[in-house]
Amino acid sequence: MSLSLTRAAAEDLLYREALYLDTRRWDEWLALYLPDATFHVPAWRDETSQTQDPETELSLVWYKGRANLEDRVWRARSGLSLASNPLPRVVHLIANVVVEDAQVEAGTGVVGSAFTVHLHDPRAERTHAFFGRYRHVLVEHDGAWRIAAKTVHLLNDVIPTVIDFHSL
Repeated sequence: MSLSLTRAAAEDLLYREALYLDTRRWDEWLALYLPDATFHVPAWRDETSQTQDPETELSLVWYKGRANLEDRVWRARSGLSLASNPLPRVVHLIANVVVEDAQVEAGTGVVGSAFTVHLHDPRAERTHAFFGRYRHVLVEHDGAWRIAAKTVHLLNDVIPTVIDFHSL
C-alpha cells in the first residue's frame, strides 16, 4: 500500500527533522535519511543564481550518501571538530510547506518550504539568523517517508559563523 504524501505528512517529517536537529537527537535525524541521500547547500554564482551541480561547482555544503552525514555527526559529537566545539544552540522554524509534486504510484514526492534558523554561537557570544528555502525529495521506504535529497537554498548574503548540518 502506497502512502499518500499530504501536506500534513510532509509537515510532520520536516518538523521532526527540525526537532531532532534542535535537540541533538542526531541518530533519529540520520534515520530520516535514505542510505544514498544527498544534502546540498549550493553557493551563489552571482546575485541572482545559485550553483546547480555539486560535483562540478562550488557548494557551501555537500554530502553524498548518509555515510558522509554519519561521519559529520561523529565528528560533531567527538569534540575533535573545531567547527563544532562548542556546539551552537539552534532552533529551526519551518513554514509555507507545499507538496510540489507527489507520485503516489512511484512512492516519491517533492516538498518545498521556507525556514529560519536561529543560532547562538557560544564561541563568539553572538546570535545569528539564517533563512531560505528547503527542497526535500522524499521516498516511501518501509512504510514511511524518508529523505532522498535535501537542498538548502540559503538566502543570507553574509555567513558570519561556521555553518554545518545542524545549523541549516
